Amino acid sequence: MTRATGEQFALLTDLYELTMAASYFEEGMHEEATFSLFIRKYPPGRSYFVAAGLAEAVAYLESLRFREEDLAYLESTRLFKREFLDFLKQVRFTGEVWALPEGSLFFKDEPILEVTGPIIEAQLAETFLINAINLQTLIATKAARSTVAAGHRRLVDFSLRRTQGTDAGLKVARASYLAGFVGTSNVLAGKLYGLPVFGTMAHSYITSFSSEIEAFRAFARAFPQNTVLLIDTYDTIAGARKAIQVGQEMAAQGQKLRGVRLDSGDMAALSIEVRRLLNEAGLDYVTIFASGGFDEFKIARTLAAGGCIDAFGVGTKMGVSADVPYFDIAYKLVRYGHRPVMKLSSGKVTYVDKKQIFRRYDDQGLMSGDSIGLRDEALAGAVPLLTPVMAQGRLLKPLPTLAASREYFLQEFAKLPIQYKRLEDPSEYPVAISPGLQALQAQVEERIRRQELE
Repeated sequence: MTRATGEQFALLTDLYELTMAASYFEEGMHEEATFSLFIRKYPPGRSYFVAAGLAEAVAYLESLRFREEDLAYLESTRLFKREFLDFLKQVRFTGEVWALPEGSLFFKDEPILEVTGPIIEAQLAETFLINAINLQTLIATKAARSTVAAGHRRLVDFSLRRTQGTDAGLKVARASYLAGFVGTSNVLAGKLYGLPVFGTMAHSYITSFSSEIEAFRAFARAFPQNTVLLIDTYDTIAGARKAIQVGQEMAAQGQKLRGVRLDSGDMAALSIEVRRLLNEAGLDYVTIFASGGFDEFKIARTLAAGGCIDAFGVGTKMGVSADVPYFDIAYKLVRYGHRPVMKLSSGKVTYVDKKQIFRRYDDQGLMSGDSIGLRDEALAGAVPLLTPVMAQGRLLKPLPTLAASREYFLQEFAKLPIQYKRLEDPSEYPVAISPGLQALQAQVEERIRRQELE
């Protein structure tokens, strides 16, 4: 579940991947093919994407194989010939992958990764790769937007109980941390990915005691180094006054109340009043943590209204990317054998052949524009972004740790000018097509029109 391997998930694919593979096999088509994975267009309000999911994709490709029980199931469908099923026994991914490092910023039409290998191997990987890359890139992008809204304030993933299944809950914790969150409430994700974990109490904890202040005191006794009190079970301001009393009792014992948590009501107004009460009581060191329906939009509204909040628990709307629940992500054949290929469907034209992304920076070190070019091109003054990750079916070197990828994202995100980070009506980042790719694209399109449309 947490490390998706090809041995476990060879059948986690669409049927047409297998029927195409069977036909390739029948026709003796085993030449090298290159597929490009990219996002076709920006959803509303988006102007950039954060690459994530590469580790899961590589783990799958490295271990891709069909087990006996998989082949027995395929045989039971009566769709496939014995010769093809015998062939699948031997299938392993033997190709290469070029990809953006996790945490990279990229833009529409730019390849997140490109897979090259015998066409059956590369084709069979399509469904899983789209699934893995789409989810984590979707969440990392949403989480990055939340960090923009929050500024210097800390964000914690609170989404587990409402994500779309257990595996999604784990991947959301990972992707949000990659994109700048400081941790998660998800304990298993903390264990598996080495994430800091956060959490305090629910309203049920408060109501299980005979009084709110007794609940607060009990929690302070159990966790004197990590006392964060949920103060809105009955009345937020009354709860704040009781938290102050407990905080003063702790201070008398040489301890410190760490924080109070708001989970309902007018967060801006309540946080302003709670901050005033804490400061007047000499508890200016106590942080105010807020949760309850937050995403980048609610964070921005709350802070714009003067909210005095030090950290946010960001849950459901981030965990399911509520405003944009999917990306128009695609995995398309761009070369077969020695022949660059493309799709000409209206609104879905693809760029041919093996590609590279070239990025330019201005004198201040800020990103100023990209070009999509051919893999073997070199554009003066531009930095190539896609790097070789796998060759002959194996990793060329270990992928960066999640912590290193998070640091890489933070460095790169700081280089993206503010006009592209706006939550609404952002500017569109300039992405050009290189001269080499333009020329080859025109040649292939002319050939197709002459061959297929005349």
